[in-house]
Amino acid sequence: MKEKIKVIITNDQKEVKIPTGVRLLVRRCCNAVLTFEDFSEPAEISVTFVDDERIHEINKEHRNIDSSTDVLSFPLGENGEYDRNLDTGACLLGDIVISVPTAVRQAKAYGHTLQREIGFLTVHSMLHLLGYDHVNGGIEAVHMREKEEHVLTALGLKRNESYYMDSGEE
Repeated sequence: MKEKIKVIITNDQKEVKIPTGVRLLVRRCCNAVLTFEDFSEPAEISVTFVDDERIHEINKEHRNIDSSTDVLSFPLGENGEYDRNLDTGACLLGDIVISVPTAVRQAKAYGHTLQREIGFLTVHSMLHLLGYDHVNGGIEAVHMREKEEHVLTALGLKRNESYYMDSGEE
């Protein structure tokens, strides 16, 4: 039996109205990644929706990168070891921060829905929280992209055209 997954979602931006169903979609994406990765322990994930200005500040403060981006992941674990919620025993996987205005622009640029874009960003970040990375490119990036597409397809969010990740994308 699958253990309980708690996804805490906060909307800290006012620029874009979050469409109905997006919060449920984010929860489904988190659960799907954990199922796909056979992560069977109880877990907690924090997802925060922000605007471009706020994600720029966070990116500069935590990564020393003076620009905005679409999504940031802050894993709380390393090598499969996670801090625990002392009350529930759940693994604290980390924080996901999504710039909703950037997600809107990227959805338009890629020709798909905002829901698909937020789903992709959530799945992408969940894999980062579980220790996957694509920064060095090569097989790691290909492996991560394959996992993303598998989960998104299983959720009915298959991409409708090919795209690639440029070197500046996170």
